[in-house]
Amino acid sequence: MLENDRLNGCLSEIELGFVEREATPQLFMKLGIQLHLAGLSLSNTVTILEIFGVERTRSTVHNWVHKADLQPEDGRSPDHVAVDETVIRLNDEQYWLYAAVDPDTNELLHTTLKPTTNKVLAQSFLIEIAEKHDVDDAVFLVDGSHSLQHACRRHGFDFRYEQHGNRNSVERIFREVKRRTSLFSNCFSNTHAETANEWLRSFAFAWNQLI
Repeated sequence: MLENDRLNGCLSEIELGFVEREATPQLFMKLGIQLHLAGLSLSNTVTILEIFGVERTRSTVHNWVHKADLQPEDGRSPDHVAVDETVIRLNDEQYWLYAAVDPDTNELLHTTLKPTTNKVLAQSFLIEIAEKHDVDDAVFLVDGSHSLQHACRRHGFDFRYEQHGNRNSVERIFREVKRRTSLFSNCFSNTHAETANEWLRSFAFAWNQLI
C-alpha cells in the first residue's frame, strides 16, 4: 500500500467529536494530529500547517491530539503476544511503560504506564490486555521479566521465554517511543502520568495505522 494511502486511511479514522466552536477546518486538524503522531515535533507540525495558511500554536495542536482520545482498536485475537516493560521518565520520576504487541502484524495491542514494577502491576497489565482482546489461546512471549512470567502463570496464560525472535517487535516499539522523547532526554517534561498515558495510546493508534 502506498504511503499516502495509509496516511489518508489514518486521517479518516480520526474522530473529532470534541470539536464545538473550532475555527480550523477539520481536515487540517486531522492532518496536524497525524503529522505529530507520525513523528514530527509540535514546532514542525505547526510549520507544515502554516504552508496551508493555517496558523496555530504548538499548544493548540497538543490539545487536538489529547482531545481526540485516540487508541488502538479492541477485539483482536492474536496467536502470539509479545510483552515487555521499559523505564520512561516523567519529569524527575521513573515510570514503567508496559506494552503488548502482536508480532505477526506488529500492531500495538495495549500500552500503559505504571509508577513501579512488581508482580501485582504485571498482573494488572495482563488483565487489561485480556479485557481488551481475546488472548485465551495466545502464547505470550516474555523475556527475563520474572514479574511478567509470574503474571502469566497466575492467570493461566501460555507463555514462552524468548529473548529475541518475535519479541523484536516490542523492542522496536520501545526504540521508537524513546526516539520520540529523545529531545527531552527520554523524558516527558512538565507532564502528568495520565497525559503521558493518553499520548502513548494516541501513538499506538497512529503506529497501527501506518505499519
